[in-house]
Amino acid sequence: MLHTPEHIKDFNYSRDLGNPGEYPFTRGVYPTMYRGKLWTMRQYAGYGTAEESNKRYKYLLEQGQTGLSVAFDLPTQTGYDSDHPLAEGEIGKTGVAIDSLQDMETLFDGIPLNKVSTSMTINSTAAILLAMYIAVAEKQGIPKEALTGTVQNDILKEYIARGTYIFPPAPSMKLAIDILEYCGKYLPKWNTISISGYHIREAGATAVQELAFTLANGIAYVESAIARGLPVDSFALRLSFFFNAHNNFFEEIAKFRAARRLWAKIMKDRFKAKNPKSWMLRFHTQTAGSTLTSQQPENNVIRVTLQALAAILGGTQSLHTNSADEALALPSDESVRVALRTQQIIAYESGVPNTIDPLGGSYYIEWLTKDIENKATEYIDKIDSMGGATRAIELGYFQKEIHQSAYEYQKDIENGETTVVGMNKFKDEKESKPKNLLKVNPKVREQQFAKLKTLKSRRNNVRAGNSVSLLQKAAGTDKNFMPPILECVKSYATLGEICQVLREEFGEYKETPIL
Repeated sequence: MLHTPEHIKDFNYSRDLGNPGEYPFTRGVYPTMYRGKLWTMRQYAGYGTAEESNKRYKYLLEQGQTGLSVAFDLPTQTGYDSDHPLAEGEIGKTGVAIDSLQDMETLFDGIPLNKVSTSMTINSTAAILLAMYIAVAEKQGIPKEALTGTVQNDILKEYIARGTYIFPPAPSMKLAIDILEYCGKYLPKWNTISISGYHIREAGATAVQELAFTLANGIAYVESAIARGLPVDSFALRLSFFFNAHNNFFEEIAKFRAARRLWAKIMKDRFKAKNPKSWMLRFHTQTAGSTLTSQQPENNVIRVTLQALAAILGGTQSLHTNSADEALALPSDESVRVALRTQQIIAYESGVPNTIDPLGGSYYIEWLTKDIENKATEYIDKIDSMGGATRAIELGYFQKEIHQSAYEYQKDIENGETTVVGMNKFKDEKESKPKNLLKVNPKVREQQFAKLKTLKSRRNNVRAGNSVSLLQKAAGTDKNFMPPILECVKSYATLGEICQVLREEFGEYKETPIL
């Protein structure tokens, strides 16, 4: 299809674009974008024990990574210590096992937290892991006020797409807003929530659905924080977002541009935020894990390069590039280095960062940006009519929409309407699998068991018991949970012990099957 001025005949530069760093931020949130500062190169990493992950972090920093991004294993994400029966088989597999402050201290050993920005992908147990991070910083002599980074803390998308929830929505939202409130007082440089479309897209959503559902969740968090009594401008500038970079190159670029413009309008017009920084949508991007193939995995390098370039042309603030072997295993040192080098080559050799929003004004890009914005707005209006994101989750609306899109996409792959090179077309029956795949040490279970046993025998169990009792008392009130959780962490109460108190108070969420 050829796009001409007719496709954007209602286009107005001041209203629809503006200059970079100016409302509605379509062209970027900062005036100079990458000419002033490159995006943060933040590779998502973590596996096995804290000792192994610490080595990987130091390796990545030595290779030029400019920010850390912590992956936690499933027991840590769902509030179980490594010695719990439900942790069996999952310890250290999809991320690092963190059972107590002791593990967190090891994870960041030799890494000064006042010199690195850290993102933590953690949701239902976000308050506990953030408390551990604060405690490690204090032990390093670093005040809370100096810490920079992000905690994902987006529980709504767990009910929609990812599944690592513990508690029902109401208490989970309370915990999320507790973090916003606490950080607003004590961690002024910390991004208190990363409202996440990435996992919604990985579950099968379209680009429009990813954008609409993510911003609908963002609206729900803003409304909850305002209901707590927090002025919108006191927390809005510390909200951040997390998006997927998928295969459709121009659609992804337009999605990011539409996201900025739509969020700016929501914050300015709907929530009456006064500070222009509160209107800015700042986001991290990760290339699409769901597009990686185990067939001809070397092709994944090209996919990731195109996705990374789309994110950069779309104006991302930080970026993770997936590794070529991730359809087969957690990434090896060699493959993660290539993934990082992909960003560095774009940054330092391509010339792309030298021009701000080089696609701005393109007939196609401006038409597509507006089209995505309009379609996302229709979704948001429909979600509003249901009573908002939380109610839409309870009704199964998000889940049904994503399931249908995922089904249609898979059907198109299977019937050949969508080509996946090396998988359903241009196949090579003689291809060999890559060597040197990363394997998690099978002894990680025994190592974590031993550390837990030693910890419980050496810690001050009276102090640990008292701190857990204080949390139990606070759990039945409207008080902010962060201070008692921080005391529990400092007393070396374990993640599982803390979560058990909250489970007893709030119960556990049971998903209603969506058919």
